[in-house]
Amino acid sequence: MKDSAAGQTRIQRNKIATITEAALDVFSTYGFRGATVDQVAKAARLSKPNLLYYFPSKEAIHTHLLSELMDVWLAPLRDIDPDGDPLEEILTYVRRKLAMSRDMPRESRLFANEVLQGAPNMKDALKADLKPLVDEKAAVIRAWMDGGELRPADPHHLIFSIWSLTQHYADFEVQVDAVLGPEVKDPFPAAETYLLTLFGRMLKLAP
Repeated sequence: MKDSAAGQTRIQRNKIATITEAALDVFSTYGFRGATVDQVAKAARLSKPNLLYYFPSKEAIHTHLLSELMDVWLAPLRDIDPDGDPLEEILTYVRRKLAMSRDMPRESRLFANEVLQGAPNMKDALKADLKPLVDEKAAVIRAWMDGGELRPADPHHLIFSIWSLTQHYADFEVQVDAVLGPEVKDPFPAAETYLLTLFGRMLKLAP
């Protein structure tokens, strides 16, 4: 990218935002390997040379897009409060992850496609950002369990389960819609009820 954010003009910022939005559509649909600069340029309604002025390659566009989204994607996990009510903190995390699948399906598919392809453009971020955060929150959950505030379970696999069960509704949206049929206009209210019941019963201490 030609300029840092601080040195960009309003026109440059708008062009970069347009390219980023178009790239999100293209990469979330075709994955990194299937996407092309020409597709992104067409979706952004820019000429290819104009796009390449801002981003010199497909890799640069993809890396920028992933880095822009990483903080947003990790925010619900980061916000788990060690001083909060343990069960409510976990269930709030489930709600927020499911809401992200509802409101940000392209972003979910973007990350899914990247990971399925071996994470060529975000391995460093997974090691530097994701792993330490997951380890930190897993330790919080483990402390709650060891303190008798939640039923015992493996914290890392609990987090994996939350990811898979919430992101399924974005990553496999076509399958969900096909199975539920056209009479189900919005699967998310029932999904939220089901997942909160599932994780609530799993983690809640017996009376």
